[in-house]
Amino acid sequence: MIPPTFDARVTAARTLSPSVRGLTLERADGAPFDFEPGQWVSLLIDTEEGEVRRAYSVASAPRPDATFDLAVTRVESGVASRVLHALDVGDVVRVIGPQGFFTRPTMGGPPSLLVGTGTGVAPLRSMLQATSGSPASEPVWLLFGGREEHDLLYRDELEALVAGSPRLRVIQTLSRGSAGWTGRRGYVQVHARELYDELRAAASAPPHVYICGLERMVGAVRALFRQDVGLPRQLVHSERYD
Repeated sequence: MIPPTFDARVTAARTLSPSVRGLTLERADGAPFDFEPGQWVSLLIDTEEGEVRRAYSVASAPRPDATFDLAVTRVESGVASRVLHALDVGDVVRVIGPQGFFTRPTMGGPPSLLVGTGTGVAPLRSMLQATSGSPASEPVWLLFGGREEHDLLYRDELEALVAGSPRLRVIQTLSRGSAGWTGRRGYVQVHARELYDELRAAASAPPHVYICGLERMVGAVRALFRQDVGLPRQLVHSERYD
C-alpha cells in the first residue's frame, strides 16, 4: 500500500539539545494522522540543491488531532537539516507517510526493553507514550544513552511519564557524563543484558527488545541479544539511522 502524501504545517518548534530541534507538525487538511508507534515519515524539503527527501521517526504517540512530533539533528554538511532547523511556526512541508515496520502494538503489546541513543529515542518515545496511555499491564522499560547530559532528549518528560507507574521505567546512561552525573555510566551495551534479565524476572513472558540508533550501537546490541542471550529473531527488532 502506497503511503499518503500531504502538507503539514509547523505548529511548534523547540530546542531539544544543542544539535537537535523538536518540531510539531499538523496536517494542513485537518485530517487525522493515523500511524503505529515506531513508524516514520519522509519529508520533501526544498533546498538550494533542489528537492531532497529525508526520513524521520515520529516521536509522539498517535493523538486525537492531526499533530505529531519529530526530532531533527542538525548536520553541518546537511542541506536538509539546515532548512528544517530554520523553519518557523506556520511554515509548510510536504510529508509522505506513515511508513515502516519497526512497531510495537499499543494494545496487548509484549513486555519490552527499548534501547536507544541520540534521536533513536524518537520512535521509542512514541511507543512509551502510547503504552502509558493504554490499560496494558506488561512492563515496558527504556534504556536511553548519550554522551553528555544535554544529549538525553526529552529527559524530564520521560521521567515524568513513567513516574508512579510500576510497569514503566526509564534508565539513562552517559558515556561522558560530568562529575555531577549520578546516573549510570558507559554505553547502553554495558547495561542492556543486566536490565533484560531483571525485566525478564518481572515479566510474564520473554520480553521483546526494540533497538534504535546508529548502526554501530544497533549492531552491537542486536548481536548481544541474538548471539549471547540467544533470543529468537522475532523477539529482537531494530532500526538504524545511518
